[in-house]
Amino acid sequence: MTKFKSQGFHNTFKNARKGFRLVLKSELNIRIHVAVATLVVFTALCMKFSAMEFCLLLFVIGLVIVAEMLNTAIEFTLDSIYHNKYSRMVGMAKDISAGAVMFATIISVLVGIILFGSKIIGI
Repeated sequence: MTKFKSQGFHNTFKNARKGFRLVLKSELNIRIHVAVATLVVFTALCMKFSAMEFCLLLFVIGLVIVAEMLNTAIEFTLDSIYHNKYSRMVGMAKDISAGAVMFATIISVLVGIILFGSKIIGI
C-alpha cells in the first residue's frame, strides 16, 4: 500500500499537459526549440520526406525537447533543494544537464543537415 493516492489514467495525462505548459511558460529555450521544430516539420512535409525520414526527424526533435525538459526539471529541483544558493556541485550538475541539451541539439542539427541536404542535392 502506498501513501499516495492512485491518480488514474486521466489525471496522469492532465498532469503531463500541465508540466508541458509549465516548461513552455518558464523556459525561453524550449519555446525556441518548439518553434524551430514546427518550422522543420512543415519544411519536411513540403519536401515530401519518406515515412522513415519523417520518423527520424521526429525522433531527434523529441530527443532535444525531452533533454530540455529534463534539464529544466533538474535545474528546478536543485534550485529548490539548495534555495537558489550557489554551490559548485549544483553548478556542475546544471552544466552537465545543459551539456546534454547541447549534445542532443548538435546531433539533431547533423541529422537535419543529412536529411535536408540529401533532398536538396537530389533536387
